[in-house]
Amino acid sequence: MNAAIPHDTEVLVLQHLHEDGPGHLGDWLDAQGVRWCVRCTEAGEAYPATVRGLKGLAVLGGAWSANDDRPSQRQAEALIREADALGIPVIGHCLGGQLIARAFGGRVQTLEAPEIGWLPMRHDGSAAARDWLGDAPDAMVYQWHYDSFTELPPGAQPIAGSAACPHQAFVLRQHLAMQFHIEITAQKVEDWIAAPGEGYAPACAAHPATVQTPDAMRAGTRRHLAASQALAGHIYDRWRERWPH
Repeated sequence: MNAAIPHDTEVLVLQHLHEDGPGHLGDWLDAQGVRWCVRCTEAGEAYPATVRGLKGLAVLGGAWSANDDRPSQRQAEALIREADALGIPVIGHCLGGQLIARAFGGRVQTLEAPEIGWLPMRHDGSAAARDWLGDAPDAMVYQWHYDSFTELPPGAQPIAGSAACPHQAFVLRQHLAMQFHIEITAQKVEDWIAAPGEGYAPACAAHPATVQTPDAMRAGTRRHLAASQALAGHIYDRWRERWPH
């Protein structure tokens, strides 16, 4: 399939799997009047050969491991490195954040305890953390991951963590890698609950402190989604501030 993207595209969104689409990121881009397009590898859409000419690159999550030997993931890492060289800011969500880590020499590994559901995260109060994540250090964010970037790339600054996952976010030059799903919507939560994958049930039984039941996730969505999307707006605004003019 032709990998070319429309010539007036400002932001490219790399999607891995059908069930992990742009969500609230797409809503925010539309509200900003940004010209953007998404390429989903599971749908057979090839990633473009270059990101030259773009203002921003976003990389979404997915149930795959970042360490899987998948050509599309290695191409995503190559595009992330090209964006870095061109001064284009990259924002990574969950698997996307892990691919940013790998692209620059970090390490992704399976955690002792997965995180699934609405769970607390705290930033470290640094200038970079307050810039990207706001002044309030604590937030309830949506998680669905078994792996994380356990070793950061050279030069990366960790800015947030949680009890089960010390590295929730890091900054590297103009880029932000997140382990949590700031693009989450109520519909995405329902979609994932409906098809949670074979690892979910045993994880829920083995790790009740960090893996929530469907009812707990739904209650958390009613309680925390508005604040999560407000935080998403702040994060995406900071990302946009770094787009080249």
